[in-house]
Amino acid sequence: MSGHATPEAAPARQTASMPSDCALRPEAPLLTVIVPVYNEAGTVDEILRRVLAAPYSKEIIVVDDGSTDGTAHALEAWTGHSQITVLKHPKNRGKGAAVRTALEHARGRFTIIQDADLEYDPQDYRRVVEPLLSGQAEVVYGSRYLQATSGKRPGRSLFRLGVSVLNLGVRLLYGLRLTDEATCYKVFPTEALRRMDLQSERFEFCPEVTAKLCRMGLKVREVPIQYNARSVRDGKKIRWVDGVHALSALWKWRSWRPAPGTRVPDRVHAD
Repeated sequence: MSGHATPEAAPARQTASMPSDCALRPEAPLLTVIVPVYNEAGTVDEILRRVLAAPYSKEIIVVDDGSTDGTAHALEAWTGHSQITVLKHPKNRGKGAAVRTALEHARGRFTIIQDADLEYDPQDYRRVVEPLLSGQAEVVYGSRYLQATSGKRPGRSLFRLGVSVLNLGVRLLYGLRLTDEATCYKVFPTEALRRMDLQSERFEFCPEVTAKLCRMGLKVREVPIQYNARSVRDGKKIRWVDGVHALSALWKWRSWRPAPGTRVPDRVHAD
């Protein structure tokens, strides 16, 4: 993968390198679920059980991003599972770096990002994947701010204000209307994600992919999802400074151009 040079991740079990057209092979799963994990020893077991129970054929790629709390020990029980690949960063590098590491091993037709903190419900995979299968969208964002069936919604807080500012930035810079640019549940065709030449290290992964999908002209749709917010006291890791970095990333990638041969329609569509 091009971009900034990064140290090689150490797989917890052997993982064969896949050819670039692996997502087209009949035996490939529909979904690759990428799970970046940093100090989530208390929730990682449960989230993996929930992902395994979620709809669709899938592979799960977990990246332990230098955890220091016992996450590595919890993941030992999953090493060797037929659907789960466990990778490890010796030191914490950030969510974006973890996603890029996992993407090198992805075989699924589509890729979704799954946080390990239980805020997002894997049973919503059907909501976010169906528009891709029906051809209604090329990328789907699961919005926490559209009406959903249940869950604790993000409150009126600095975090909610920050998301609104990011939504406004996307609209002004790229012409795309979103209600939840910062959602974890973003689902892409795996090959489209690879063609974005991702470079983010930390939480600026989200604005980078939003900016680049707009520059690629991909058709985007938002759907409502369930959400059970947790507080900083409960372990939420994102901070106000990450919002500043996100805005910077939106600005940084405004002039990015996809590689020759990548389809770029005249406009971006959103539902």
